[in-house]
Amino acid sequence: MSGLVKAKKYQWKDSNMALFGSDKDKKVKKESAKTEPAWEGAGKKPGLQIWRIVKFEVTHWPKEKYGQFYDGDSYIILHTRKDPNSNELFYDVHFWIGAESTQDEYGTAAYKTVELDILLDDKPVQHRQVQDHETRLFISYFNKFTVLSGGADSGFNPVAPEKYQTRLLEVKIVTDENGKKKQYVLEKPLKKSSMNNGDVYIIDKGLHLIQWCGQDASPFERNKAKEICIAIDEERSGKAEIEVLDDQDVNDMPQSLLALLGPDSGASNDDRNPTRQPCEKKLNKLSDKSGQLIFTEIASGDAIKRSQLDTNDVFILETQEVCFVWLGGGASIDEKRNAFPYAHNYIMRSVNPFNPITVVDEGHETQQFNRCFRN
Repeated sequence: MSGLVKAKKYQWKDSNMALFGSDKDKKVKKESAKTEPAWEGAGKKPGLQIWRIVKFEVTHWPKEKYGQFYDGDSYIILHTRKDPNSNELFYDVHFWIGAESTQDEYGTAAYKTVELDILLDDKPVQHRQVQDHETRLFISYFNKFTVLSGGADSGFNPVAPEKYQTRLLEVKIVTDENGKKKQYVLEKPLKKSSMNNGDVYIIDKGLHLIQWCGQDASPFERNKAKEICIAIDEERSGKAEIEVLDDQDVNDMPQSLLALLGPDSGASNDDRNPTRQPCEKKLNKLSDKSGQLIFTEIASGDAIKRSQLDTNDVFILETQEVCFVWLGGGASIDEKRNAFPYAHNYIMRSVNPFNPITVVDEGHETQQFNRCFRN
């Protein structure tokens, strides 16, 4: 898929989320949601449902591709689960933003996520997921999580293996929130600086697959990479040659391999996954008691207490790894409607702008949210 990129690169992170939240009231939005063909059957039974945004439209993502995403797109993911005691259905709805997704796609995904939430009577817990910064909850939905270059605008026309453009796949093993190890495959820029000794990589040339194993890579990652190579070969009718380079040092690559990689300045220019910066917890309040929406920092660090949450307002809690939006049961319509846009714009100005955002309603707080408070 290398080379399948959009004609123009957009920086979704600069968006002010203009499409997220409108002046329509909830009743109008729900009636509108009922007319969206893509929502037919949404949330009716336990399981996973995924849609991709294509030219402002919500389109079904094929089930055989669940767990596979493209960095040029935005997606909506609905996870439905049933309470074993009451048989009541509960939901988590995520919108996932590819690093190369356009503002239009991202804005549409955000707006349509709200629409789906309203259709399901505000029961879903809403989440924003950013490529390379997904939560463990999100990863737990998939046995294999793969992100490739390209997007809807690329067309994905079938290409014969012998005509493939070389691509670099990184194989990682991550642990989800249930403690299970999951396979994580990412397409990386085709250059030496994308590689390190702690991971395993597959250089995919179409009919020649090179499995490069860093000297510090785990046996589990090596085995998974082998399985991926075999699976790719099967997709290509068993015509691909698989070569394994084990216990490799990134600083001592053979010239034959370096020749396959693009020009390298010595440092990766892939800034999608910056190291998280130290961040002090901060609690902010969004309130319209004065007649206009006012966003105010309430407390930080150890001074944050759960008793500071007021049921009549909305609060935004920034932590090291996630930004929470807490909706008080008595908060106004304007406060609730503007909570996510405020959280997005706030987090984009923070030291960790790619952190996930999760919305929780009063009385339905998650364990992760509750652990943020000492009292």
